Amino acid sequence: MVKVILQLYPTLRAESEQEREELRPLGRNNERFQEFIDTLPQVAQAADDLGLWGIASIEHHFHSEGYEVGPNPTAIGIHLANLTKRVRVGQLGYTMSAQNPFRVAEDIALLDHITKGRCFAGFSRGYQSRWTNVFGQHMGVEATLSPQGYTDERRAEYTGEQFRQQTAADQVNRGVFEEQMDMVVDAWTKDCISYDTPHWKVPFPYDEGIDWGMAPATARLGAPGEIGPDGRVHGVSVCPAPYTKPYPPVFVASTASKETVDYCGQHGFNPTYFSSITKAAKFGRSYVERAAEAGKNFAYGQNQALVRWMQIGNTREEALQAVADYDVEIYKNLYRLLTPAMPYDPADPVGSVLAAGLWSAGTVDEVRQDFAQQWDELPAEYCVLIFHYPQMPADRMIENLEAFMTKIKPDLDERVQAAGYTDV
Repeated sequence: MVKVILQLYPTLRAESEQEREELRPLGRNNERFQEFIDTLPQVAQAADDLGLWGIASIEHHFHSEGYEVGPNPTAIGIHLANLTKRVRVGQLGYTMSAQNPFRVAEDIALLDHITKGRCFAGFSRGYQSRWTNVFGQHMGVEATLSPQGYTDERRAEYTGEQFRQQTAADQVNRGVFEEQMDMVVDAWTKDCISYDTPHWKVPFPYDEGIDWGMAPATARLGAPGEIGPDGRVHGVSVCPAPYTKPYPPVFVASTASKETVDYCGQHGFNPTYFSSITKAAKFGRSYVERAAEAGKNFAYGQNQALVRWMQIGNTREEALQAVADYDVEIYKNLYRLLTPAMPYDPADPVGSVLAAGLWSAGTVDEVRQDFAQQWDELPAEYCVLIFHYPQMPADRMIENLEAFMTKIKPDLDERVQAAGYTDV
């Protein structure tokens, strides 16, 4: 069965782009943010009742425009957990190149306990410079879209030196991301951890350890290895450990980076494709190959997630109007400006959105056919559906979800079953 995740991009409502400008900065407008908070019970209950596998939010900061106001996905996750009984709650996800890995490990483990295992964990590398550069400054991290994934047309826009600089920044970002992901997993799975890396000394200072007044008690009652023979702290124990053993399912966002997909394969994480089906299908085969090299045997599509936006209407015209009303503005002002490979024609904004290869819009039959064709190319175990809610009202979003779960998902389930892997 396809596991459906509802991904919330808190996009604060504005009647028009003009109103968004008049109310600037809308991201700090309490009344509009409360519309998101006040309707979350309705959304969470629908996700529970419709049988979704998961519901998630994002980590993005400083969104003064009101487009992606999601600074703390675990706080939202705890709220959602208290509103639901069955659906899993998580994040897609924490930007680990600009985060404290120990705080993230603690937060997700806490959410895992609050939900008694009804939790999943999501991570990303960070592509938005305004906040990734600020949060990651102490480790020399900058936001990046992997240059190795650039189209030939976009690569031609850069000089050799510019491309070299982009590649160098990407390597730093990736190195910090992978190091801190290792730290999160270690924090979840090891009773005592210590590190001596360019970015982290744990404990600090590392060589001489920490003078700790509780050392006699910690030596007897704490984790083995925390207190060294010199009576000083030489390791730390991150508490609590996750409720789920060894830890909750892990998802990692990927747009243009085969390196990220290969990394997921080596670790058994779930790559989450914010990309066209052509690229996702190619990445999907590489994932299976890298996983097999690491001794993890997955069928094609298993342990992988496709991300899609969707608008269903009674007619195609109604669905296209929904794209215009709820998607075009954020596509025009955020997605295509931060991801230049996305097409945009001012004379046909709706057509530009659909040409990006990430949207399905039309009647339920048209959207079902579109999704079925994509699952024929990559029978992904997970489907992540994104809506710009509450710019898109909660009831309209729920109508889309109900249509998807009852009239589209069964076709995708057949394709997943034919791929040769079963629910676990």
